[in-house]
Amino acid sequence: MSALNIKELTKKASPLTQGHRMCPGCGAPTAVRQALMGVNDPVVVVSATGCMEVSTTVYPYSSWRMPFMHIAFENAGAGISGVEAAYKVLRKRGKIDKNIKFVAFGGDGGTYDIGLQSLSGALERGHDFTYICYNNQGYMNTGAQRSSATPQSANATTSPAGSAAPGKLQRAKDLTEIVAAHNIPYVAQTSLHNPLDLVAKVKRAVETEGPAFVNVLVPCPLFWKIDPANQADICRMAVDSKFWPVYEVINGEYVLSYEPKEARPIEDFLRAQGRYAHLFKKGAERFDLVEEAQRDADESWSKLLKKCGR
Repeated sequence: MSALNIKELTKKASPLTQGHRMCPGCGAPTAVRQALMGVNDPVVVVSATGCMEVSTTVYPYSSWRMPFMHIAFENAGAGISGVEAAYKVLRKRGKIDKNIKFVAFGGDGGTYDIGLQSLSGALERGHDFTYICYNNQGYMNTGAQRSSATPQSANATTSPAGSAAPGKLQRAKDLTEIVAAHNIPYVAQTSLHNPLDLVAKVKRAVETEGPAFVNVLVPCPLFWKIDPANQADICRMAVDSKFWPVYEVINGEYVLSYEPKEARPIEDFLRAQGRYAHLFKKGAERFDLVEEAQRDADESWSKLLKKCGR
């Protein structure tokens, strides 16, 4: 893949118009823009129901500057499969001569949970598309409920922190590893704090023949209870604390994208977010859960290093 020219990338028109209805400071539109910056071919976008879809396609308007299809919450994988299959037929019949790429977007609710079966089927069938999960670790579109991407101990409306439970009791599902188990050509994790890494990974995903998957950590300021201006810092903390490793799986080979010189304690990452404030409430601290989160991060990191041949 050729080197990315950041100046040229910034000159490209955004795939979204101004004036969409995403919350002020939301990182999801940033993820969309960065994701499609490095794609030079025409793109058809499919989106599962979620924050991105409901806020950019309020009838009768659309904020998308490219062909866009809204798919139900549970079937973005099937939708992108159908569009890609139709394109192949039309191209074979000589009715289309353009090289068109196909990208599906879904939040973690529509990807980790409701749309997992549809996504798995599309990956297994081997359709040529890229699926991008903008992962804010909860169901933001419907009121900040917990999803299977929500980390342990996080406070959500359906896993509230209180006297009965200290937030969500279960660990987050590792969907990137589940997707990698499908033996597809390209899988990656990245986050908003490093735009060039995100652009490069999506570019590689789109240019890879066959199914590809990119999992992007995208904080929700409302749910995570952070200042939107601190999004990049929060993502950097997630990566530097090993909470959210950034890596690729290229044809089954694990490649580490970044290793912190000195890992930050995961406590720094948790303290920076209001959804974990109950863990540090004076007189009722739950440092046992903070230590458990640190152990989980360390164990997952050790496993990843082994997969990367380290």
